[in-house]
Amino acid sequence: MKAGVLQFFSWPERRVAIETVYERALQRIEIMESSGYDAVWLAEHHFHSFSVCPSVHMMGLQVAARTRRLRIGTAVSLAAFYHPLRLAEEVALLDIFSGGRVNWGAGRGFDRTEFRAFGVTPEESAERFHESVDIVLKAWSNERLTHEGRYHNFVDVEVLPKPRQKPHPPVWLAASSEEAITRAAAKGFSILMDPHASHREIARKHELYRAGLEAGGRSIAGREIPIARFVAIANTPREAEEVARRGARWLVGSYAHPQNTDASKLKGIDPKMAEPSADPAERYLDGVIVYGTPEDVTDQLIRLREEMFLEYLLCAPLSHESFTLFTDKVLPRLG
Repeated sequence: MKAGVLQFFSWPERRVAIETVYERALQRIEIMESSGYDAVWLAEHHFHSFSVCPSVHMMGLQVAARTRRLRIGTAVSLAAFYHPLRLAEEVALLDIFSGGRVNWGAGRGFDRTEFRAFGVTPEESAERFHESVDIVLKAWSNERLTHEGRYHNFVDVEVLPKPRQKPHPPVWLAASSEEAITRAAAKGFSILMDPHASHREIARKHELYRAGLEAGGRSIAGREIPIARFVAIANTPREAEEVARRGARWLVGSYAHPQNTDASKLKGIDPKMAEPSADPAERYLDGVIVYGTPEDVTDQLIRLREEMFLEYLLCAPLSHESFTLFTDKVLPRLG
């Protein structure tokens, strides 16, 4: 089982200087470099303190300067909010400075605050996203770019630099809803699977993706499909459950709140989460977060490898201790 880390830059209650948040994250990434991780996947968010990383491409340059082996993933570049030519240039530049280590993950976004601030409606975000991805790939793969679309038109533009990886960095699309999964499969894209869906939902979506590929004459064999899972680990089950519970409350109180109906819809979250009588934090503890002692978590992940086709774990630790215990005691047993 391959493993990467979904790296958030959370700033809870703004207890420390923001520079400390970044330095701690970069120190963690240096540990990933010397451990058995495949990649760090940087999470882009805007206008919220739950993860203060408005540019995964600038952050990626810091990662590139501190590492030599670790691949640098974007999870994701929120393509609907960028000018696509600028996006193509920035990711290509990161690929050059990292020595060809970029994994480009692109997504449409889900947070209504971001949509509102950037002047993009959720209804048009999917089309903007897919057109932007199409333009970026054309810009990387062709000497000069001509494009006529719904939102952008370009004639004979030379987009420079080109990425170091040829014909371009590997590409993943964030796909949470059934519509997004079906569309990605129809176009032959690999996908990133979100941390909010339950294990059972992930298995169902994985099957939907496989069927979509096969309907287009493609195979799922050999494709890396990073599946994000929140992980809480401690030395005792009770301590691990408390870490998981705190993490669930943080998630619900920040960007997965049931009142955020746009987020729930776009991320394909179980409709039960939005029911007033349901406790969404408990939902995370029941089949979403992987938690327990290092031995318990290892056993759960091995089981999930069979139950939900978990071949590439995108680990999102809910505490620094969770990251340390995963690195020292779980990761060596997953290889």
